[in-house]
Amino acid sequence: MTSIAIVDYGMGNFHSVARALAHAAPDADIRICNQAAGIDAADRVVFPGQGAMPDCMRTLNESGLRDAVMRAARNKPLLAVCVGEQMLFDTSEEGPTICLGIFPGVVHRFSGPQYATPIGAYEEHPEQARQELLKVPHMGWNQVRQSRSHPIWDGIPDHAHFYFVHSYYAVPADPSVIVGESDYGGSFTCAVATANIFAVQFHPEKSAEHGLRMYRNFVDWRP
Repeated sequence: MTSIAIVDYGMGNFHSVARALAHAAPDADIRICNQAAGIDAADRVVFPGQGAMPDCMRTLNESGLRDAVMRAARNKPLLAVCVGEQMLFDTSEEGPTICLGIFPGVVHRFSGPQYATPIGAYEEHPEQARQELLKVPHMGWNQVRQSRSHPIWDGIPDHAHFYFVHSYYAVPADPSVIVGESDYGGSFTCAVATANIFAVQFHPEKSAEHGLRMYRNFVDWRP
């Protein structure tokens, strides 16, 4: 039986991920782990995250699980979700914050004249009062373009819809790691991969049948 550790460092929707995994892979042994030993013992690891990046990195460091996540990233299949994906990069503009540095690159905030500022957007931009400014955070269903083939995309159609909730997005230094892109006021990276890591900005556990298929594919993936 495949064992899957969901990293519980205090900042993530761990129970939602566990329920989705259990539904997608009832044959797997799924455990929410807040101890390094459980993560080290698992066959594969899911690394979720939500909230502000400074809090996520601080909580991960204080939890004592950072080294276990780094070990998993080196030697076993790892699926990172939402802020978990962002944490794999070098730095984030949110804070700013030093992250894990597994993927070279920077996490940027959605910014530009096409986006509404958090407070008083229309008052601050009267010339755009009749235009539809994009709200930040980006929240809702969006299509995902599969930039290149990958076993985690198996059975998921190109341009399938996934559910997003985020104000920041990763910009990889190496474009070859990009496996998925979406559009919100412009194209942005929403999925990256290396030999044993697959990481997504969207929430598979909130993405209905395609999200469940992604979790099933992760269980079956043999990198």
